[in-house]
Amino acid sequence: MAILSSAPAPVPVLELRGISKAFPGVQALSGVALNLYPGEVHTLMGQNGAGKSTLIKVLTGVYTPDQGQILLEGRAIQPSSTLDAQNLGISTVYQEVNLCPNLSVAENIFIGRYPRKRGGIDWAGMQRQATELLERMQIRIDVSLPLARYPLAIQQMVAISRALLVSAKVLILDEPTSSLDEKEVELLFNVLRGLREQGMAILFVTHFLDQTYAISDRITVMRNGEREGEYACSELSRLELVNKMVGAQAAVAPALAAAPAQAPAPSASSKLTTFLRAVGLGRKGALSPMDIELRQGELLGLAGLLGSGRTEAARLLFGADKADSGSIAIDGKECNFASPRDAIAAGIGFCSEDRKHEGAVLELSVRENLILALQARTGILRAIPLRRQQQLAEEYVKALGIKTASIETPIGTLSGGNQQKVLLARWMATEPKMLILDEPTRGIDVRAKQEIMDYVTALCRKGMAILFISSELPEVLRVSDRIVVMRDRKAGGQYPRGALDENSVLQVIASGDVHE
Repeated sequence: MAILSSAPAPVPVLELRGISKAFPGVQALSGVALNLYPGEVHTLMGQNGAGKSTLIKVLTGVYTPDQGQILLEGRAIQPSSTLDAQNLGISTVYQEVNLCPNLSVAENIFIGRYPRKRGGIDWAGMQRQATELLERMQIRIDVSLPLARYPLAIQQMVAISRALLVSAKVLILDEPTSSLDEKEVELLFNVLRGLREQGMAILFVTHFLDQTYAISDRITVMRNGEREGEYACSELSRLELVNKMVGAQAAVAPALAAAPAQAPAPSASSKLTTFLRAVGLGRKGALSPMDIELRQGELLGLAGLLGSGRTEAARLLFGADKADSGSIAIDGKECNFASPRDAIAAGIGFCSEDRKHEGAVLELSVRENLILALQARTGILRAIPLRRQQQLAEEYVKALGIKTASIETPIGTLSGGNQQKVLLARWMATEPKMLILDEPTRGIDVRAKQEIMDYVTALCRKGMAILFISSELPEVLRVSDRIVVMRDRKAGGQYPRGALDENSVLQVIASGDVHE
């Protein structure tokens, strides 16, 4: 006779039921469910726009859900602010450490909750408690020193200690490793494993595959504002995870999976003149050292998931971020890009993926936006004559088919596609030798996408070197002469046109075989 187990089913610490949230014109969340249990690390995965950030903001009281219910230890809650959520037992540590670097470690942990003694602050008691909190996570440091004296990983631990101080039942970590190197990530993970053993329920938000499999017990995948599914980490392969994130059918390309890594087959582009060559280019916490080559008349595509290192590589090449390893040579001559101005002087243009904050100045006119890069290269003391500005603006409005009532129309009133065309024209006015395009077709209509890409490929055929970044794999595969596949801030395989299809790109992304 079989003996039935009497062990009760585990009860979630935190339960989300049917959470929905809409903004004007956008359904950000639709019927999302999530169960978080004590003593586990539950990872939330999804592409850009999947709804992860919105869900975290609902959990922490920043947004009120339109529908659905949040239960904490079986009791319905409605957090109205981050402070309210914290008082309920839901603490969050964000990607950017939101502490005061000029204050001591102990002061940062106890800000707003300083222990009192005889009408004043109990400094000795505060430092003793701070030391005990950090030792609980096996971190032994001098808590009387300013926070700024310690590396970012330790600052993350201090932020976690502050979260634990309020007797948190749930700890949410929102992209905490995005600025950490491998050793710092392992330090953080050791702390999380210790907290998990102590029964803490941890919700970990990341876009790194390796880290997901290193720390997770379960994974919830989100896509287009919905929960795609919830899986035990041990039962979900990397390829299956990538496919679920991007919405592709799991597929196998036996020839690619079985074949050892090889150098790409010769292509016509290999005979072109090299314009830019970067060797060992990297930045701690952002991009592992990589080699990259841009040739005149060639379009090089960077493929990979959000956070794979595509944008980080582009920013290093443009001098927007400072590399701490490697070198860049232009036309065979080594260069040191201290700022984007140096890159512009070398003949490089860069269209950022953040069109509204790093691209268009919405209050300025089409004409004013269009001449910004050229004016920066010319110098602030040598103003471009108004007649020349008008001539350039009229030429590019006509050449790119920019739909605007006038070149004096504020760019903020134009559609996304037309704004993007103005930004492209801005760099064309500088007559660049190389153009970096980071998500140039994101958020614009199909026709505008086609018009922009037709113009870009025409520039390439006339001899311009183009680095093209896009989350849309079909677009990257269609226009690229070569493709570099990025994965977890590393450069993986490099492939000529026709060597990959969508399925095989996803396999390279999911694979652990990364060439360093």
